[in-house]
This record gives sequence, C-alpha cells and structure tokens, in this order.
Amino acid sequence: MFDLYLWVKAAHLCAVIFWMAGLLYLPRLYVYHSASKPGGELEAKMIEAAEKLMRIIMNPAMIVAFLLGLVLIGYNIETLKNSAWLWIKLVLVFFLMGYHGFLSKMRKRFKAGQRPKSEKFFRMINEIPAVATIIIVVMAIVKPF
Repeated sequence: MFDLYLWVKAAHLCAVIFWMAGLLYLPRLYVYHSASKPGGELEAKMIEAAEKLMRIIMNPAMIVAFLLGLVLIGYNIETLKNSAWLWIKLVLVFFLMGYHGFLSKMRKRFKAGQRPKSEKFFRMINEIPAVATIIIVVMAIVKPF
C-alpha cells in the first residue's frame, strides 16, 4: 500500500540529514579558513567550498526540510495544538535556521577578505547543531511532553 505520509516523512528526514551535514561541516571550513594565510591558495579554496556547500546542499536542504515539515504538521494539525514536544522541536528548528543565517553572514565576510571570528570561536560553535539535533531527535522520537 502506498502511504504518502511515510514518503513525505522519509524525504523530510533525508533533507534534514543533508542540512545537518552542512551545518556541522561549514564551521570546520571556517576553522581552516581562519587559520589560512590571507590571499593564499587555501583561502580561495575555502571560499569556494563554503559557497558551494551553502548554495548546492545547505540552502536547498533547509528549504525542503522546512516545507516538508510543514506538510507533516498539516497531516496531524492536532499534534501542533496538543504537544509540547513539537513546540520545543520547532523552536530549535527556527534557532538552527537562524544559525544557518549566521553562517551565511560569516561566509560573506570571509569572501570579502575579513576574518570575522577566531579559529577557536568556530571550533566552539561547531557543537551547536549537534546538541540541537540530539534534543530534536529525542523530542520527535521519544515525545517526552
């Protein structure tokens, strides 16, 4: 039997995985970029890699994950009204979208030849999406509230 809901859910999860991969990888590129010699070959490669990652993988994956997430909520609108776990998940999703925007802003500053933050800063913020993902997965699977 064909169950559209399950196919939408599977596609949503695939998009989330691609988006999260980018959110985890892009700050690592920024670590290397921060440590690279200004105007050097490594810097040029980091700028190109960050731009491609954002344009080809992260932006489309975030949009698809978000839109399919809305479709999934539409399937079960009562869940939105009655489940604290979903609201916690949604708050974290919007936080990660803001984090995505912050990383995009940093990419533009690197491209402009700036060093917006330290190598240590980017190492530290690299943990943000991992922690958010753990909480989101627990909310979506365990549904503790």
